[in-house]
Amino acid sequence: MASKREFGPDLVVEPNHEPAGGWGSVRSLAKSLARDRVPFTGPELLLKQNKPDGFMCVSCAWGKPADPRVFEFCENGAKATTWEVTSKRVTPDFFAERTVSELESWDDHQLENAGRLTHPLRWDAATDKYLPVSWDDAFAEIGRELKAMQPESAVFYASGRASLETAFMYSLLARAYGNNNLPDSSNMCHETTSVALPESIGVPVGTCTLDDFKTTDCIFFFGQNVGTSSPRMLHELQEAARRGVPIVTFNPLRERGLVEFSNPQSPTEMLISDPTRISSQYHQVKAGGDTAAMLGIAKVMFGLDDAAVAAGAQPVLDHDFIREHTHGFDDFAAAARGCDWKHIERRSGLTRGALEAAATVYANAKSVIFIYGMGLTQHKKGVETVQTLVDLALLRGNIGRPGAGICPVRGHSNVQGQRTVGVTEKPETVPADKLKQLFDIEVPQNKGLNTVEACEGIIDGSVRAVISLGGNLVRAVPEHRLVTPAWRKLRLTVQILTKLNRTALVHGEVSFILPCLGRIEIDTQASGPQAVSMEDSLGCMHGSRGQMEPASSELLSEPRIVAELAKATLSSSKVPWDDWVADYGKIRDAIAATYPKIFHDFNARMWQPGGFHRPLGARHRQWQTKTGKANFITPSTLTSDIDVCEDTRDVVQLITLRSNGQFNTTIYNYDDRFRGIYGSREVVLMHRNDIDRFSLREGDVITLQTVVDDGVEREVGGLRVVAYDIPEGCIGGYYPECNPLIPLWHHAEKSKVPAAKSIPVRVLSRAAVAA
Repeated sequence: MASKREFGPDLVVEPNHEPAGGWGSVRSLAKSLARDRVPFTGPELLLKQNKPDGFMCVSCAWGKPADPRVFEFCENGAKATTWEVTSKRVTPDFFAERTVSELESWDDHQLENAGRLTHPLRWDAATDKYLPVSWDDAFAEIGRELKAMQPESAVFYASGRASLETAFMYSLLARAYGNNNLPDSSNMCHETTSVALPESIGVPVGTCTLDDFKTTDCIFFFGQNVGTSSPRMLHELQEAARRGVPIVTFNPLRERGLVEFSNPQSPTEMLISDPTRISSQYHQVKAGGDTAAMLGIAKVMFGLDDAAVAAGAQPVLDHDFIREHTHGFDDFAAAARGCDWKHIERRSGLTRGALEAAATVYANAKSVIFIYGMGLTQHKKGVETVQTLVDLALLRGNIGRPGAGICPVRGHSNVQGQRTVGVTEKPETVPADKLKQLFDIEVPQNKGLNTVEACEGIIDGSVRAVISLGGNLVRAVPEHRLVTPAWRKLRLTVQILTKLNRTALVHGEVSFILPCLGRIEIDTQASGPQAVSMEDSLGCMHGSRGQMEPASSELLSEPRIVAELAKATLSSSKVPWDDWVADYGKIRDAIAATYPKIFHDFNARMWQPGGFHRPLGARHRQWQTKTGKANFITPSTLTSDIDVCEDTRDVVQLITLRSNGQFNTTIYNYDDRFRGIYGSREVVLMHRNDIDRFSLREGDVITLQTVVDDGVEREVGGLRVVAYDIPEGCIGGYYPECNPLIPLWHHAEKSKVPAAKSIPVRVLSRAAVAA
């Protein structure tokens, strides 16, 4: 790409050739400390981040090592910490000076950057302002509103950052109230994993640990931007690359974190050493082309195995493992062998030679880890794609042995753990007998609402209340133009937050903001300072202790808020809410009693360095599936998204992206340093050939229009064209700004995860829009 380009006063494009990490991360940390006004307290806190005696990062869920580094935080983890412990405050005076309508003109960054919320608030219709309210009055009114509703009309949403203790209590509240309406942020990202893996290998989570990275001799990497989404994983990847481990990457965009890395915590590396090459092969697969690429690799593997067997050499496939441990192999083999190379190349966007190169590396490796992210899960056929990746692993017995396995990289710090302790819309996954025995709670038998279904209920009016335990749901979901006006018609909206966000402003008739302690803050209850726990992306449970004085004496902890809501809402309850709030250890005892196989001796084990690992049968080749074996599941098509004919030349596939300056809907700044985009998020990344064929120029302002015919117009305008290294026919735009383009029904089959990684759109020039 060309050198520095300026497009107006607020957009500069300057290709970044620096490695991930490096001096860029150091400069970013300095900016975060200054922006959030914590130049002295911030560094001290960061030394305790992800340490056994400290606090767990409030950002990503990557694993925490038993023997942590001196600086066990990454650039984005540091941003999340300074963002939470900022010295800026949003007091009642802030709201006294501004109406909600005025605040709606603020962008996402401005809202959260205002600072920490300090007092409970209730929206006043007469003044259109949030006014202070006492905690007692807030809980009493929320309880009255919920009691007046039919239980099925209320939704209890949870973001991924609440602790295991809070999530467990929250799930009990919802079920005691009378529903399983417990959608969470997993519904928008890795629910696809939770559906796909149980069918394939009998567990809902990945099978790898950090130790596996030390012994693997090959890594395959699909659809995950490590530099932005889970930067601490770069340490494991760097160490593997230095051992000569090939890392074969499949990703549409060429991301800096997957190209090279310089450890910002190593003075020698920063000053005199060359950065570490991460990917040994980098295949820029088309959006939705991963299944085709995987089947192409499998096709090569079968050919290599046939040749080896014919020559009397060592087989390429692990036939003993396949025979003893798997089911469905013959159907998968027939499908892979029968795939036409022309179709594979067209759909994947990769050449046969590229896939043969990847397959040959796989064939020569003994222990292989398969890593993936939302680049696989957020497609219409996402469940099948994940299962096809498992099929690849099964071909050579790469599940259930050291240095090998499936490794989904989940996002928020406890999103996986919330599911583990009952935040789920699926009653069949909850130990109903235990909840009845321990708490006299009858688990409703009807399936609850997931996030997409909750939005459908909000639109059609059947949902009347949304309680949000964290998160920014109005911004996070698809279909903004239908969801947002419907959200305003809700009877009750309650946001449990640390900072102001868009969802608090798009309020219902009765609306509360309940400000809570952050995880980094000291949480003192009747028995003294408390600790909480969470599950990382690798299935390990960790304790976390707050380190900093609360932002306000008026804040309550999340467990306390959930307990008070339960007491105000439930007519009777055998749950000892007050005892639990007084001593969180009793909540953990209750979790252990409810889920004994995972959480036995919870209090005794929660401070184990590196965490304690949940039992996973697949790690020991024990397959808790319907067949009693690991299942080869044959994909029904090579096309991951089938809403539009792939040969429609005026339609491109939009991939929604996160920037280096954000975490989920939290926007730390307007820059995307790794991609060299500064000052604006209102951009669309395009291949230069697509720019030319649409008669555009870099910097032009365009509108994206979703290409579906369902009577709903979906457009996002004001986007400026940026030339980028992305496959032809694919474009990139930022989440959540591009969410209005995603139809609510455009989601993964079975899991209902929004298919945000392949949205069919047309690119309209300013002249075309005017016409």
